[in-house]
Amino acid sequence: MNTFLLLLLFGLLVMVYPALRAAVRTYFRFRGTRVITCPQTGRPAAVEVDSRLAARTASLSRPFLQLAQCSRWPERQDCGQWCLPQIESAPEDCLVRAMLIKWYEGAPCAFCGKSISPIHWADHKPALLTPGRKTLEWEEVPPEELPNALDTCLPVCWDCHIAESFRAQFPDLVLDDPRPARRAG
Repeated sequence: MNTFLLLLLFGLLVMVYPALRAAVRTYFRFRGTRVITCPQTGRPAAVEVDSRLAARTASLSRPFLQLAQCSRWPERQDCGQWCLPQIESAPEDCLVRAMLIKWYEGAPCAFCGKSISPIHWADHKPALLTPGRKTLEWEEVPPEELPNALDTCLPVCWDCHIAESFRAQFPDLVLDDPRPARRAG
């Protein structure tokens, strides 16, 4: 009896595995904030796909995509979601995380000139230097404003961001070395 149940369970698992695998892959493929160009306004908008719905429908020939959030809502919540083909055709390219990785990859820090290493998503994240010479963490920039920020700002490594933030917050505690910097080697 136990062998029969094990065989039956194994058979069910073999039948369900492809659908489960497709659902998990689809969920991870479509989750996260994306920046698209709104077809109505021609301006960037931050959107999130309903990744759970996409995962539930992934066993169909094509997952069903629908927005869960948009920076233009609630005013334009009844839009036709004509931006979905942008996401469907290139889901990785419009992902905020991918945009940041590409922008920071190998870029020199605006202060120290060192190449910015791969982003640590949990801590020590690089920052942006605004045209007004203020450093910002990129979480301070609304996603729909990210394309403009990446065009107008400069990359800053985490160390320099922390130093400049301290300098801005406590200017009386900072002493600059009056000697010119010496070049190593």
